[in-house]
Amino acid sequence: MAKLYFSYAAMNAGKSTILLQASYNYQERGMRTLLLTSSLHLTTENGWITSRIGVHASADLYDPDDDLYALVRRTHRKTRIDCVFVDEAQFLTPEQVWQLARVADRLDVPVMCFGLRTDFQGKLFPGSAELLAIADTLREVRTICHCGRKATMVVRKGPDGAVVTAGDQIGIEKAMYVSLCRRHWEEEMGRWPAVTPARSRAPRSQETRPKKAAATHPRTQARPARPAAKRR
Repeated sequence: MAKLYFSYAAMNAGKSTILLQASYNYQERGMRTLLLTSSLHLTTENGWITSRIGVHASADLYDPDDDLYALVRRTHRKTRIDCVFVDEAQFLTPEQVWQLARVADRLDVPVMCFGLRTDFQGKLFPGSAELLAIADTLREVRTICHCGRKATMVVRKGPDGAVVTAGDQIGIEKAMYVSLCRRHWEEEMGRWPAVTPARSRAPRSQETRPKKAAATHPRTQARPARPAAKRR
């Protein structure tokens, strides 16, 4: 039985690379895949899914108003589709997520979605929230923060390199984003004071230090001398 999959991560975790590798595995076995990506990343007349390591493949573009179930069904009737891959799945609308669920349920074609979980303000994308709610299988693709911890958040930086704390949820320039762990994301967003090295304190002089009274134990205290015995 076909399923709806959602692989999510922070920026630059290798989601597109995994997608393209999985699609290649299908094609290598003589199967046909359908690749979809958001029109928000349109740079030419045709859509492309590109990874940071240079691997790329052409893809069909979808807009927020497109019916993805109808698109897949129409294509599937012409030539059998063995798997649907969706890049930038965070830009799906909640209704489009349900349309992809119907592709798995009604057409028996597996659907694999890849995208971000949260935006630069730490809020769920609508498409990601719906996928987290109804996808059959969830998978976290891991990347790391500059401190070595697992990165789960992203910050957006402006042209001057400063962290942006407000603005539109969608910004399509990938270079604007940096993946961080939750701790450093909160510091960069100004939600928690950044950790600074503790100031070294000079030791107090011996004269200014309060002297501690010598501890005494009941058994070690001096006993009063006994009176001498009188001679008869």
